[in-house]
Amino acid sequence: MANDNYSMGVVRAFSLMTLVWGVVGMLVGVIIAAQLAWPVLNFDVPYLTYSRLRPLHTNAVIFAFGGSALFATSYYVAQRTCHTRLFAPGLAWFTFWGWTAIIVSAAITLPLGITSSKEYAELEWPIDIAITVVWVSYAIVFFGTLAKRRVDHIYVANWFYGAFIIAVAMLHVVNSAAIPVSMWKSYSVFAGVQDAMVQWWYGHNAVGFFLTAGFLGMMYYFVPKQANRPVYSYRLSIVHFWALVFTYIWAGPHHLHYTALPDWAQSLGMVMSLILLAPSWGGMINGIMTLSGAWEKLRTDPVLRFLIVSVSFYGMSTFEGPMMSIKTVNALSHYTDWTIGHVHSGALGWVALISMGAMYYLIPRLYGRELHSTKLVEVHFWIATIGIVLYITSMWVAGIMQGLMWRAVNTDGTLTYSFVESVQAMHPYYIIRFAGGALFLTGMLVMCLNIYRTIAGARPVVQPIPQPSMAH
Repeated sequence: MANDNYSMGVVRAFSLMTLVWGVVGMLVGVIIAAQLAWPVLNFDVPYLTYSRLRPLHTNAVIFAFGGSALFATSYYVAQRTCHTRLFAPGLAWFTFWGWTAIIVSAAITLPLGITSSKEYAELEWPIDIAITVVWVSYAIVFFGTLAKRRVDHIYVANWFYGAFIIAVAMLHVVNSAAIPVSMWKSYSVFAGVQDAMVQWWYGHNAVGFFLTAGFLGMMYYFVPKQANRPVYSYRLSIVHFWALVFTYIWAGPHHLHYTALPDWAQSLGMVMSLILLAPSWGGMINGIMTLSGAWEKLRTDPVLRFLIVSVSFYGMSTFEGPMMSIKTVNALSHYTDWTIGHVHSGALGWVALISMGAMYYLIPRLYGRELHSTKLVEVHFWIATIGIVLYITSMWVAGIMQGLMWRAVNTDGTLTYSFVESVQAMHPYYIIRFAGGALFLTGMLVMCLNIYRTIAGARPVVQPIPQPSMAH
């Protein structure tokens, strides 16, 4: 088996669970998208209502699918770039089984209505404690591996993974601080507007660190590897890192425009969000320009296409986010499905595509196999891309329409449209959104078939992956 000088068993396990949780999370997403178009699909069963399945969807795609991809790639990248085995491989396996148990517990408790009701932090206090234990174990494994590295240099991808691990630990502990009143119920230690501020400091930085910094670590390793080119500008990657880390943490208040949050705090969130455009686009340019002199590879390499198109979506989403944080734009977009379109251009276009590209690169190497079918990767790419475009454009149109309908007033000052009329106008767009999500899920199933045949196949890689020279 290739990679025998490294601890690759846990990387294989997390990689396979990335595919499993991807299918589960996206399936739940398609179900709730269908419920918005056809509400009868909850069958009057409380466990299947939108309000209970929606947090299951977000937790499954962010923490189960995205989290598994981050664990797999960070453990792989740290070993390859540090030329050493994982520190405490037994503890690494503990993070796998612990994380899996946390995800299963979320899948049980959320449909039962057991929730703290905090966005992206719905899980109740016993599970929050388990998350903390697993996350500290993850940090010990990751930073322990960096500490025992055989090379002086810490490659930039590891800086991004490290920042994501530290920031997420801090965010989780602070936002999840709660007073338990029973085994499955607790109340936040924060109240009122402070609770809202802490929640969106957490919520936006879950996007900023879990869904951005961690996946930028993926970008800085897998794009140069798949393209077989050096990073376009290593200096820019360092500037990108520090600018992003310093700026992102301040952007949370833009979720609370036109609320009880003080105006100065709202404006600070807006300004920091606008500043954030610079490091975000610096990273996007660095990722795409890594292909400089090798653009023709995009014609023949669909795995590279996944990676590069994901970086393009990252650029688009990180332009749209700062724009939507401007108060006058936010007056139109706030509480509409435009926000849902923005979230999914990042989640489907950036996070999911780069995770899929990384898995297409990683899994054949982990099993010493050639990829079963490049043609199926091509099919997956186009199904997924068409699905994303249908999803986000339908939500953009629907969201702007919602915003305009809600603020339309007659000459006598009364509202032109009732809320129900705006809901009725949404219906065709919800059907398009459902179709886009169904296509994206179909692409994920195509990937699972391809990877299954790759692992089960009898086509070993002709040349083994180079091994580190040191003895263990």
